[in-house]
Amino acid sequence: MNYDKEPKGVFLMIDNKSFYASVEAVMRGLNPLKVVMVVISEQENTNGGLILATSPMAKKLFGLKANVSRQRDLPCDPRIIMVPPRMNLYIKRNLQINEIFKQYVAEEDLYPYSIDESILDITKTWKLFGETPEEVAKKIQHKVRRQLGLYTTIGVGENPLQAKLALDNFAKKSNDLIGTITYNTVAQKVWMIPKLTDVWGIGRRTTERLQKLGINNMNELAHSNPYFLKQEFGIIGTQLFATAWGIDRTILSERVKPKENSVGNSQVLPRNYQQQCEIETVIKEISEQVAARLRHRCQQCGELTLSIGFSYQSTINSGFSQSLKVIPTNSNVEIFKYAKEIFQKYWKGQPVRNIAIFTAKLSYQIGEQLNLFEPFPRISKHQTDQLVDQIRAEYGFTALVYARSLTKGGTAIQRASLVGGHNGGNAYE
Repeated sequence: MNYDKEPKGVFLMIDNKSFYASVEAVMRGLNPLKVVMVVISEQENTNGGLILATSPMAKKLFGLKANVSRQRDLPCDPRIIMVPPRMNLYIKRNLQINEIFKQYVAEEDLYPYSIDESILDITKTWKLFGETPEEVAKKIQHKVRRQLGLYTTIGVGENPLQAKLALDNFAKKSNDLIGTITYNTVAQKVWMIPKLTDVWGIGRRTTERLQKLGINNMNELAHSNPYFLKQEFGIIGTQLFATAWGIDRTILSERVKPKENSVGNSQVLPRNYQQQCEIETVIKEISEQVAARLRHRCQQCGELTLSIGFSYQSTINSGFSQSLKVIPTNSNVEIFKYAKEIFQKYWKGQPVRNIAIFTAKLSYQIGEQLNLFEPFPRISKHQTDQLVDQIRAEYGFTALVYARSLTKGGTAIQRASLVGGHNGGNAYE
């Protein structure tokens, strides 16, 4: 592969090590790398308590995995400290960390990838702070550690992909928590990654498809026929081939806009719901939340998707997801009507644990469509919905709730205090 024409820069992919657990450890005056701690969500909302984060020592001693393990997987060990999540605190720390990063790059060269990862393009600025990119990475680590008490892991690369691969496969195993991949070391490092699933962008299903084609590792992927990969996978095949060669032409400062936006919401129910009226109560609540978001954006949807996930104990299947084209709307009543129509058509009495509603084919609202066969009210449904939105924006969601949310099965009031589906806590504790 001729890399001469490929863009070359200096990129850092920075991960806040075991972020939630580390923040909780620091708040208690404990060392994040030595404490045995798990951040566990509310039991009633996650079928036994979902482990959101584990400290490095908890992973080492008990093999616990965040967002996979549950409280029932925890051994009975007095060393384990279990704490509830405080999402507002984690958001605050994330903002503080990115403020530190802005001391090393211009704002357009910083991309917060997730709540615990950020990408920095230090191509134009790294020489101001050190003799090598790795030296700059160490300075950033020390500053975050000194100011916030948190450890960071950093991948260094000549493009964002290389930095991400260096982070995931080398930095996390290094004593100084820094790993580097360049075009010159792709063969020695990327091709030697033992499992395809260890590579960012290659999941279990893609791995299974590649293995059926006789491709079992990164070396074999790099030396496959790129035209054959494109024939089998489409554009994804081209991306897989580029990944194997460490090629990424992303310009970080050019933000990618999605071709089509979507507005939606989802819930994990606090228990198995089997009564139709209870399930439809939650569907109504989610419909109203989605409709409110559409109105806030002055948009309407032309397509609605309802996804229902069954209890893991269900032996029939995991659930269903169905879409319906609709007359453009952002009305509470209309969106609930369409969602309920899908639900009643495809639900056969299985216990429900997850509900999600997503809207697509969005368009800007330029007026209200009237129906000649219905009397025109003095106050339209749209005006009523907007009035409710204004009251909630001023006084909070629970200032005005529909009576149905007070019935058995309603979750809107309880969830109003959550952040990202979990306890918000106090950001200033």
